[in-house]
Amino acid sequence: MPEGVLVFAEQREGNMRKSSLEGLNVAAKLVGDVGGSVSAAVIGKGVAGLAEKLGKCGASKVFVAEGDALEVYSPEGYAKALEAIIKQADPAVVVGGCTGMGRDLLPRVAAKLGAGLVSDCTELSVDGGKVVAKKPTFSGKALVEAVISDGLQMFSVRPNIYPAAEEGDGSAEVVNVDAGVDAGSIRAVVKEIEKVVSSRPELTEAGIIVSGGRGMKSKENFSVIEALADALGAAVGASRAAVDSDYAEESIQVGQTGKVVNPTLYIACGISGAIQHLAGMRTSKVIVAINKDPEAPIFQVADYGIVDDLFKVVPLLTEEVKKLLAE
Repeated sequence: MPEGVLVFAEQREGNMRKSSLEGLNVAAKLVGDVGGSVSAAVIGKGVAGLAEKLGKCGASKVFVAEGDALEVYSPEGYAKALEAIIKQADPAVVVGGCTGMGRDLLPRVAAKLGAGLVSDCTELSVDGGKVVAKKPTFSGKALVEAVISDGLQMFSVRPNIYPAAEEGDGSAEVVNVDAGVDAGSIRAVVKEIEKVVSSRPELTEAGIIVSGGRGMKSKENFSVIEALADALGAAVGASRAAVDSDYAEESIQVGQTGKVVNPTLYIACGISGAIQHLAGMRTSKVIVAINKDPEAPIFQVADYGIVDDLFKVVPLLTEEVKKLLAE
């Protein structure tokens, strides 16, 4: 009889992603009603050492699939490994982060197992032994409640919705899983990964984001919001209009065709607030809009709005932040 909650613990280069610790917190909230215990799945090369941290954060058992062919993420290899772990762990519920990797991996595994999957969830609860998931739809204008009626229940949770699990004095039993993944079983091979080198937080995990839109007027002008972001220790984002105008790289695009973010504070500078952009940041805890057009749609979702020229307002904000932090 399947029982318990298994968390797919995503790691990059041996470092646990924040979304994985958030998943452990979600699992701890669900397991009391679902039954069983919280376990975690880790896939990679040389990642068994992560079990100690996962144990301290609430996992009673950590299933580890390691191998040379799993050193970097590949859809085939990781899907085969996670499938093997799920079959051995036999959980009632599987939870993962709705990250770039999670969006690719979890649907593949759900299809291989014939399981139900609800993606991009913003709330999970239990009713009658079944997990009830809430997720945004229609560009965030409405919420859908979904229940997987039969079999394995799988969910991906939007990052920054739940706080990360805190470390305690717990420990986890380590279970090594032979997933049978080798170079010959992977058809699409990752040859090289080009990373953007930045001292700023990763966009989808950032607690504060400062974004610019078409109102930035040029690529060079993005330095204005970059200065504010650096003062706040924030990530920098951009609207699709700014990316299409070559003001910013596509890698920092926020929106329906970009990245979905959920920071504590989102500062929108020179962004009109098209539906495409709102779909990617509407669930931010606090939204601040700076736009000289008082009729801009962004003000309809903003908690705080400043109707003025961003090139006058943003440098003033930057200086005030620096003064506050210096005190």
